Amino acid sequence: MASKTKDIVIGLGNDFRRDDGVGLYVTRQLKQLLPQEIEIIAGLADGTDLIELWDGRSLCIVIDAVKSGSKPGMIHEFDGLKQNIPEDLFSMYSSHAFSIAKTIQLARTLKKLPAKLVVYGIEGKDFSAGQGLTPAVASAADNIIRKIVKDTELSST
Repeated sequence: MASKTKDIVIGLGNDFRRDDGVGLYVTRQLKQLLPQEIEIIAGLADGTDLIELWDGRSLCIVIDAVKSGSKPGMIHEFDGLKQNIPEDLFSMYSSHAFSIAKTIQLARTLKKLPAKLVVYGIEGKDFSAGQGLTPAVASAADNIIRKIVKDTELSST
C-alpha cells in the first residue's frame, strides 16, 4: 500500500440536495487554502470507505450535513475518538450506506482509527432537490473553513 499523507480532510454529501452538499463545498474550498501535503477528498460512495482513508493518519477531519431540529447553520463538533456520535444526527438525510457513527464503531473494533478524528456536522435547512446552500449553512461552512485553515496552520508550527 502506498504511504499516506499525514492529515486528511473528507467532505461528504450530495450536491443535488441543497444543504446536503455542505461537506463537498467545504472540501472544495479547502483545496485552494490548505497545503498540498494534506489530502482532501470530496465525496465517497460508502461510509465504510472512510476506514481505509483514515487508517494510519495523524489527523482526519470529516464534514457532513446534519438534521437534528437545531437552528440551521449550527455547527456540531465531535471528537470522534472520545465522544459517541449520535447515530441519527448524520443519517436522516445521508446518502451514505453506512453512517459516520457506525463507521467509527466498526473502525474502533478493527483498530483502524486515525490518531485524531474530528467530525463536523453542519445543521441543514433545505434538503430538497436542487443546488446551492442556504445562507445560514453557507455562513457556517465558511466558519468551518476558517477554523480548519487556522487549526492546520497552528499544528504545522
